[in-house]
Amino acid sequence: GTAVLRWSTNSSFHPVIPQNAYRIKDGRIEQIGLSWMKYGFCALQENLCATCQPGGVGCGSSQSTLGIGCSDPYSSSLNGSQSSLGPRSRVNASTGYFPGDTSAEIGSWPAMPAGQGNINRRIQIKAADLNPTLNVGAVYLAEGLYVHPDDAAAGNDNNNVSYIKVNVAATNFNMSLSGSTFQQKPAIYHWGVVVPTVAYSVTDIADGRFIVGYNVTTNANGTYHYEYAIYNVNSDSSGSSFSVPIAPGVTVTNATFKDIAYHSNEVYDGTDWTISNSGGQLTWQCTQTFAQNANANALRFGTLYNFAFDANSPGVTGNTALGVFKTGASVAVRGLVPATPCRSGDLDCNGIINGADLGSLLANWGPCPGGTPGCPGDLNNSGIVDGADLGTMLSNWG
Repeated sequence: GTAVLRWSTNSSFHPVIPQNAYRIKDGRIEQIGLSWMKYGFCALQENLCATCQPGGVGCGSSQSTLGIGCSDPYSSSLNGSQSSLGPRSRVNASTGYFPGDTSAEIGSWPAMPAGQGNINRRIQIKAADLNPTLNVGAVYLAEGLYVHPDDAAAGNDNNNVSYIKVNVAATNFNMSLSGSTFQQKPAIYHWGVVVPTVAYSVTDIADGRFIVGYNVTTNANGTYHYEYAIYNVNSDSSGSSFSVPIAPGVTVTNATFKDIAYHSNEVYDGTDWTISNSGGQLTWQCTQTFAQNANANALRFGTLYNFAFDANSPGVTGNTALGVFKTGASVAVRGLVPATPCRSGDLDCNGIINGADLGSLLANWGPCPGGTPGCPGDLNNSGIVDGADLGTMLSNWG
């Protein structure tokens, strides 16, 4: 940066830092853990990222500041200090505002639930999501997000997320950092590193940024699998629905939704979104509006939700829609959506079934390669291009 940053304890002018964990497995990225927010209390003046120009007062004063180019590294013991971890629900990530961490404010935080011991308020991950036997080939990531009112006021808060790869031990599932930090970008971008066909749409609304990742793959039965992951960088308005247009003739199956569980008596509700397919729209919807419940399960800052389904039609570029929780608005987001399916037998999908299609069918006559159904000309997905497929093509000729 180019300005000294306030880092004053017992105030609203220091960073708060939520931390997240992700897994990339079987072509899909999922958030598998989150923590409460680390409340910064003083700024070291280190040279880890750039040449530090110390400014103001470092640690040892309640009026600490972070100098230009300086870094303030933390150990896991500090970032995981339970008494210094505050609820995400007290923070407006768009403005950076949160009540100052005075004794009275800390005393009003939800009490740590009994029986959770060392995992209270810290990143919590299900053992099944880490077990190497159940997650062969999985890639794991840890992420940190900084929220600060001065940075938000300067309009410079879209680059405050960084992540790093982590290794998971085979026996006790302990996680260790691997390699260098990927600076100023959220972990959702590593999905595209592991799966190069993933594409992204960055969507800015009035009070923050969403990043939508999407990918379409072909299933063994000739249908198509659609994966969307939406990450809320810093919008306080949050997300409340996601819709994909479904053209006539498109058949949708296996629609799924995944969120991330809040914990340690955080006030947010965890009810899964509903899924409906009607009126030409496949829609995932938060079960309550902002007016009904301000603490409903909206897609809030620092979280990633998944939306997936199968369809009988390949993807084409089109507009999906992201609903905004606090305003009720809807925002168009570019992505891949199911195309209007071609008639059975129109193998080149040009709107006419003719000799070109017949030639393609005959060129593929016999068993599909590897016996996998859905090869060109296998109109009934039987795994064999034969007379039944030819009959279907001829009945639709023209």
